[in-house]
Amino acid sequence: MSMIKKSGIITICGRPNVGKSTLTNALVGEKVAIVTNKPQTTRNRICGIKNRGESQFVFVDTPGLHKARTRLGDYMVNVVKESVADVDGVMLLVEPIPNIGAPEQQLINRIKTLNCPSVLVVNKVDTLEQKEKLLEVIALYQQACDFTAVVPISAKTGEGVEELLDVLEGFLPEGPQLFPENMTSDQPERQMMAEILREKLLLCLDKEIPHGTAVEIVRFAERDDEVVEVEATIYCEKNSHKGIIIGKGGAMLKKVSTLARQDMERFMGTKVYLQTWVKVKENWRDNPAAIQNFGYRGEE
Repeated sequence: MSMIKKSGIITICGRPNVGKSTLTNALVGEKVAIVTNKPQTTRNRICGIKNRGESQFVFVDTPGLHKARTRLGDYMVNVVKESVADVDGVMLLVEPIPNIGAPEQQLINRIKTLNCPSVLVVNKVDTLEQKEKLLEVIALYQQACDFTAVVPISAKTGEGVEELLDVLEGFLPEGPQLFPENMTSDQPERQMMAEILREKLLLCLDKEIPHGTAVEIVRFAERDDEVVEVEATIYCEKNSHKGIIIGKGGAMLKKVSTLARQDMERFMGTKVYLQTWVKVKENWRDNPAAIQNFGYRGEE
């Protein structure tokens, strides 16, 4: 395991639907991006953490473009200070269209005030018939802003992504890692989803059972249409408990899931597609490793 010697915060900006989440997934290498253009969102501004060799990249959503009202993940907000000056580099993600729209112009004006290196990232180059078009796009943007570098990419196919990381690595200051290695950006949100589901189990079920239940979020992913897919497993200690949680014809599980989904949607500020399963795992409470896995820290 190599020691992290450089670390820094890189912000990704671009108009909605330009492919910010696809790019973050391509950069981070796993589905963790939580990027949204909804101003009322409660989400974290961190959308990906990537360790590569001796460098740690922390990717954040555009600071200040919307004020995130975070109910969670305060420690992340502390790392990524509200002050824009703390960003070590900025990427402007644009489509290969030789026209600077109002949202882009607004972002360029902001980039000029940042006093940090900037990269123009031209996405979706795989869709270009003629490569001359690309040169036209680059020339236009470079007139508007003195970018440190320009990298054409396709977030979808992965073309240009390594080159982009090479460029960004040059922006990172020397310093220790900001986040633990195994942490992905959506951890606090996963935890919140598990809490919501557990709360609904407590609400709907006989007092005896919920203490023997644990919830694990096995999948948490945002689709391009901004629906968040959540898959959760409810663990209980006995088969008889499993029957009670599922209920007659699945009615109880349906009720719990519906209530949980409504709360999740309120919390995420977007539609949630929730799937729940119930599994028996005997004596999980006596097993410290299992408890750790479920994210409990001495709550019971």
